[in-house]
Amino acid sequence: MNNMKTNTLLQKPASKNKMMTSLKDFGLALKHGDLFVKLSALVLGMGFFKRKQYAKGIIYVFIQIIFTLFAVFVGIPSMSKISTLGTVEYEVIYDPNLRDNVVNNYDNSFLILLYSLFAILFTVVFILFWFNNIKHQYRIQKIVEDGHRLPTFKEEIKTYLDEKFHVSLLTLPILGIVIFTIIPLIFMFLIAFTNYDENHQPPIKLFTWVGFKNFSLLFDFGRSSQAFGYAFGIIIIWTLIWAFFATFLNYFGGIWLAMYINSKTVKFKKVWRTIFVLTIAIPQFVSLLLIRYFFSDYGIMNTIAQNAGLLQFFKDIGWVKPGLAYIPFLSGPVWTRVMLILINCWVGFPYVMLIATGVLLNIPKDLYESAEIDGANKYQQFKKITMPYMLFVTAPYLITSFIHNMNNFNVIYLLTNNRPTSDLKLAAVDARDVDLLVTWLFRLTSEQANFKMASAVGVILFLISVVFTLLAFNYVIRGNKEDNFQ
Repeated sequence: MNNMKTNTLLQKPASKNKMMTSLKDFGLALKHGDLFVKLSALVLGMGFFKRKQYAKGIIYVFIQIIFTLFAVFVGIPSMSKISTLGTVEYEVIYDPNLRDNVVNNYDNSFLILLYSLFAILFTVVFILFWFNNIKHQYRIQKIVEDGHRLPTFKEEIKTYLDEKFHVSLLTLPILGIVIFTIIPLIFMFLIAFTNYDENHQPPIKLFTWVGFKNFSLLFDFGRSSQAFGYAFGIIIIWTLIWAFFATFLNYFGGIWLAMYINSKTVKFKKVWRTIFVLTIAIPQFVSLLLIRYFFSDYGIMNTIAQNAGLLQFFKDIGWVKPGLAYIPFLSGPVWTRVMLILINCWVGFPYVMLIATGVLLNIPKDLYESAEIDGANKYQQFKKITMPYMLFVTAPYLITSFIHNMNNFNVIYLLTNNRPTSDLKLAAVDARDVDLLVTWLFRLTSEQANFKMASAVGVILFLISVVFTLLAFNYVIRGNKEDNFQ
């Protein structure tokens, strides 16, 4: 019973305005706390030593020492150069005393920016930690003054394996998200405002801030001598067109396939499902590379098309230029775009088919029976019963699928890698007429080392994805739609 009261007192108070309440509690802690609570503002954990919680006190002091050392030796030196990202360039100097060449104490713009980012994040985290430390130690003081027993260190550890197990369980995933997602994202965002490219490669060369210059190059849409705006306009339009067709053709095609296989007239349902699921079982890059060779200019599909007379037919109707000896499945701009969408349907249908099969099997049969009694035909049943259920259950998948297709690197890159382009403006910025933003971003970094423009493209792609996701999810969860499907 005593432990229950202690845990209740240790809990943070709930309030409608949590920030104001937190600030008020902090002020009360500094005002009414004893000497050791006040000293905790200078040396973390002093209140723990006073209350004989030595293990917690040592941990808090150790955290403060680590932060102080980082701030003194890494954070402050890096932050002092953040405005310029360094001024001392790499230089090899002959030292007459050593009779050898030595490298000067040069600045590294990349490390300055990276360490400054870490310094800012660690400082924010430490301030929040320090802020809560004062309040926590004041609560402990009140517990002791009220005559309650403080939990031992082992008892507190045990709570994180019991009622607070969710905190222990989520700690590592959250750290992973921060380290491998949030920090790289912020770093990419900062790089977009620099001139970090092939001519400014650290540590040999420095790079510096250029403001919104990189974004202005992307949004000039060909008005300047730079080709980035021209390429960006073509690529972003194709990215949105690709994402739309790749998403909705797969979605409705997979639903139709699931409905057809599950219809009463089709036999050997398990066999058909197994055949289509084989496209999932085989690694996607293997399938895509095989398809790439099948549909190459002199591949097997062109041989079949020529023997069957399709090549001449397409020449007669103007779909293939008269001088070509093949159908440009993956070399002509229009043909390639159409083939990419169709090939993506081949590898994407089975995923939606499996999802749709699960949903279809869980739709109450009495709804269809009632609809038949009321005289509804198959189309009306599909429109009023099947699709509303499908959209309600699979709307999150549909949204994430659209974002995935905007970033669908595999299909585009594996099918069109090393494909030449006849557009000299696109070639000038290492872009292809069938590139998505993500594949263009990859070419800019891996082939041109143009990190500044790649980061700018990445920021725009991220913003498009975020805005679409927020708007789409807001529309999906708007209203109490769940009650309609109970």
